[in-house]
Amino acid sequence: MSPILIRPVREQLEHDRLIRHLATMYKKRFEVDVNVGDEQVAPVKIGALTLYPDLVWTDGKRLAGVAEVETGESVNNLEAMAQWVHFSRAKVPFHLYVPVHGYDATRRLCDANQAKITEIWTYRPSLDGFDLVKMYTDASQPALPAVRKPTVKPAVAPPVKVAAAKPAKPVSKSARPTPKAAKAGSKNGKLSAAARTMKPKARAHKATSRGAPRKTASPRKKGGAARGR
Repeated sequence: MSPILIRPVREQLEHDRLIRHLATMYKKRFEVDVNVGDEQVAPVKIGALTLYPDLVWTDGKRLAGVAEVETGESVNNLEAMAQWVHFSRAKVPFHLYVPVHGYDATRRLCDANQAKITEIWTYRPSLDGFDLVKMYTDASQPALPAVRKPTVKPAVAPPVKVAAAKPAKPVSKSARPTPKAAKAGSKNGKLSAAARTMKPKARAHKATSRGAPRKTASPRKKGGAARGR
């Protein structure tokens, strides 16, 4: 438990609000558990000690990092020895958030206690949340893993099977019409090529002239022949 047991009400409210703000930010990358106020839901075991940092980042079942939020009252030597030193030995990234006016004191305390912190951020309240500025990074310490983007395989449509066109069967000689059959077809009502090119009136006139019976000369009467003689 932190040596700072009682904070001023205003600082405690600001402290808890920043924890929730950071949890919302990092939920896009990791699973985040928080220990807000007197809640102790996310323990971290470091050696023989069990500590409860303000934020605990996990990647699956593996611990990915821890973070601690300090206020003006909690930036002191007791807090550095009780928590900062142990969190810096956890072999995971350790981020420390302090007020803007407490940055210089934080650096002096880290050097005095040999607390190796991955990143030190300063914060101050704003209208839409907090202004966060990364002031220090220790490249020798482990860093948070990069964002893991899910790999989405492009949807490939299955190939469409197209049936091959069958080759046309050659016409056999036995199926071709013979000249006699073609001539018989023209007699049975099929018009010849010359008849199809004629005008409709000419066709009708030709058809009636062919179908009309011929007039034959009537025989002379015997009586008439005798009278003439």
